[in-house]
Amino acid sequence: MSCQIYTSMVNMPFKHFLYVFLGFFSVIQAYGQEKVLTMKDAEQLALSNYASIKAKASQLNASKAFLKETKSEYLPDVNLSAQQDYGTINGQNGPSYGYRGLSVASSGPALPNQNWNAAFGALYLANVNWDFFAFGRAREKVKVQKTIVGLNENDLSQEQFQHQVRVATSYLNLLAAQQLAKAQQDNLDRSLDLQKVVVARVKNGLNPGVDSALANAEVSNARIALTNAQQTVQDQSNQLSNYLGITPQNFVLDSVFVTKAPNNVDQQSTVNLDNHPILKYYRDRIGVSDEQAKYLKTLAYPTFSFFGVYQGRGSGFNSAYGTDQSAYTSSYGSGVDPTRYNYLFGIGFVWNITNPFRVHYNVQSQRFTSEQYQHEYNLVSQQLRDQQLLADTRISNALKNYHEVPVEVKAASDAYVQKYTLYKNGLANIVDFTQALYTLNRAEVDKDIAYNNVWQALLYKAAATGDFGLFINNF
Repeated sequence: MSCQIYTSMVNMPFKHFLYVFLGFFSVIQAYGQEKVLTMKDAEQLALSNYASIKAKASQLNASKAFLKETKSEYLPDVNLSAQQDYGTINGQNGPSYGYRGLSVASSGPALPNQNWNAAFGALYLANVNWDFFAFGRAREKVKVQKTIVGLNENDLSQEQFQHQVRVATSYLNLLAAQQLAKAQQDNLDRSLDLQKVVVARVKNGLNPGVDSALANAEVSNARIALTNAQQTVQDQSNQLSNYLGITPQNFVLDSVFVTKAPNNVDQQSTVNLDNHPILKYYRDRIGVSDEQAKYLKTLAYPTFSFFGVYQGRGSGFNSAYGTDQSAYTSSYGSGVDPTRYNYLFGIGFVWNITNPFRVHYNVQSQRFTSEQYQHEYNLVSQQLRDQQLLADTRISNALKNYHEVPVEVKAASDAYVQKYTLYKNGLANIVDFTQALYTLNRAEVDKDIAYNNVWQALLYKAAATGDFGLFINNF
């Protein structure tokens, strides 16, 4: 098979051969390239996968379903009942109490002696009970549940917002760790180059043997620094994987955050602080508590109810059974066929007059809960205002370092090249050269941190203002 392919390729025109070669090359290149995880893709993946967001969504759905149930509570209770029995009807003059349904409700004449005459009987019942007026209790209960639905909606929104910030922070931290690892790899490569030069010069007697020891120490230090940097990359990668709701893996991230600054760092948020997702959630907690206090107040008032009953009864005992104990039949059909009907309807009034005393303290407790939520709201509001002021300062300082770091890198790079050249020619000692090596490594690390800090500062401002668009739409 391979020979046939080779022969056909040899015999084909050069132009066709070139097309095939380019095709194979493009396929190989495509397989060799890893997919870049962009910031926006990471955010979408996290919002759809993260377990806490799914939990908040389920909580919201549960509260919506319970709201429907709460609205239906105002509907009257309509009960249909049917029973068919077989038993005796011995009656007895005297009081009795059917505690929790533990005695039978047999009705019949009070005979002088016990007998075991038994027949079939039946009861068919339709019942309606409707608490039609309770001083707005049902309406207030619906309002409470509506505010709970609103609270859960804002709880989901603030969880999504906070998770977006967490994912963006983790993304930038991982990208910074990867850049620092690259800087440490470059430092190790330079240390290895130094080691080769030093060993060659020491073998030729151009430098003292101690230079070789110092070079070896520098290589070991560079390897340790690289290992630590790689461990940090793994830690940050696992953290990002956790936030994305996927298994840990190696990520290829968007390099825009280490190659350029945001397009407009001075952009102001269009979101009013009162509409910050976190503040809306804290404000809704107060609203729910206030509505619960209103609902609790209605429990102190009486309830007006409408009720109605329509029933039919059948019995195998006929009307003469009181004087003639043989006047009954054990026929199932005769016993369950209804022959007597009754109806009843009316209006009831129920009020536990001790309820106002208990409810008073319940309402008082709920109002203190509202005060607690109000104080927590004020605290979070003040913290966010302080963070907004700090955010502008952080952005200003990050930009200063961003503009200054190229000067540091250029100077350190020039110094390194100069000391490297001087050392190779015997015009500088190894201490001067390793100092230049350290300075260049520090400058490269400062560059990676400075670029990343500008984006981190902008993210901090987005988190403080509640406007994630300030960050995600700025590149």
